[in-house]
Amino acid sequence: MQILDMAVIILYAFAMLAVGRYYKSRVQSSDDYLLGGRIMSPLMIGLSLFATLTSTLSYLAVPGEMVKHGPMIFAQIAAYPFIMWIVGWMLIPQIMKQEVTSGYELLEKRLGLSGRLLGASMFMALRIVWMSAILYATTNKVLIPLLGLDPFWAPFISAAMGIITLVYSAEGGMRAVVITDAMQSFIMCAGAVVTILYVTADLGSFGAWWPTTWVSHWQEPVFWFRTDVRVTFMGAFLNMLVWMTCTCGADQMAIQRYLSTRDAKSARRSLGVHLLTEILMIALLALVGLAVLGYFTAHPEGLKTGTTLVDQADELLPLFVVTVLPAGLSGLVIAAMLSAAMSSLSSGMNSASAVITTDFMIRIKREQWSESERVRVARVTSVIVGVITVLLSLFVGQLATNLMELCIKVVNLLTSPLFVLFFLAIFVPWAKPRGGIAATVAGIGVAVGIAFFKLGGLEFLWTGPVSFVVGVVVGSLVSLPSHEKKR
Repeated sequence: MQILDMAVIILYAFAMLAVGRYYKSRVQSSDDYLLGGRIMSPLMIGLSLFATLTSTLSYLAVPGEMVKHGPMIFAQIAAYPFIMWIVGWMLIPQIMKQEVTSGYELLEKRLGLSGRLLGASMFMALRIVWMSAILYATTNKVLIPLLGLDPFWAPFISAAMGIITLVYSAEGGMRAVVITDAMQSFIMCAGAVVTILYVTADLGSFGAWWPTTWVSHWQEPVFWFRTDVRVTFMGAFLNMLVWMTCTCGADQMAIQRYLSTRDAKSARRSLGVHLLTEILMIALLALVGLAVLGYFTAHPEGLKTGTTLVDQADELLPLFVVTVLPAGLSGLVIAAMLSAAMSSLSSGMNSASAVITTDFMIRIKREQWSESERVRVARVTSVIVGVITVLLSLFVGQLATNLMELCIKVVNLLTSPLFVLFFLAIFVPWAKPRGGIAATVAGIGVAVGIAFFKLGGLEFLWTGPVSFVVGVVVGSLVSLPSHEKKR
């Protein structure tokens, strides 16, 4: 890395800190800190939700997936219109009916306190592991290789990223998080575009890196469901439909953003902005994968000695950035990767503080908290979550060897079981607390079995759909009154 690259990255970090400091004085209440006063723009909220869910894992995993396995995984984009209909018109109106801070407050009415605490606990476990995976990927797959550092420095780099993110998100609250997320969305897109344009210019034309035949190591296209094939069109479609519906319908990071808008119509618009931006980003990152694949096919001398394109699939983009891009441009792409990480981390910390404060600590505290006390507690919990995240990031990388599989196996293990609780509370009239508990146990058991042991011979993309179906069926049956069960 050159001095100009470092200058770009440092400028980016200072810009994030400046936004946090600017909004610090504008936080007057817990609603301001956690929900931006409930009056935020749907456009900004949509960009924030996109940046939140597009982490460094996605930024590296999508090009790596394209290089190693080909475009079959991108069949998941076909699910987006259905996601918009299910979440936008069926779930968001239900969520926006009540003025709450934590989405898990909605569960208590139907599934009791146990359902609320169960949902909040699964969210905390899910997002802490997710943030740890982001720190691991950004540090070990990006910064350590790019800077040529010894892995010894990994925990210190993770801590530095966590501290910078904590400062601006803790100072400015939701407004700072949303504004920085929107800025980071543009940086992520710019980084991808720069990579594509540079490869095109270097090789002489767009067609020079666009594959004219199916690459030999790519999986052959398969349309219908097949349990013995890693990815099929319908499998990828169903996985994205279930995952995105579950995430946008039950995850505090999404719900908190809907609640930050004025009404259900505004929340629906923010979802539309999120999905459209994500389609654009997936397309750009897929093109990035093809571009770096074309570049290193034309310049195999740039690969590490004794390795192949397939072996280095997840590392090709970082390798291209550090060895090929000129000073300044490489700094921009690195800033894009950091943006993907820090936008997710800031949102995760802010949402975690909302859940801990609302669903747990307020119940323990007997006397009423003042608004200034609530804000202070939320900020302290953000710091605690950040410390736990950094420590866990030292170990999470051992759970999977491929970033795409890490995303689905580890990070999203609880996504479907968490949404099952919302499904039972909203759509199953006879749902009971005992049904919520049984559904959670069954859903998590099936998810772990498929993700790590290929239960029933199923590949990892089936984790979400099958655990969702099992959870709903078990929860609905266990909730039935005793006399109906006997019949």
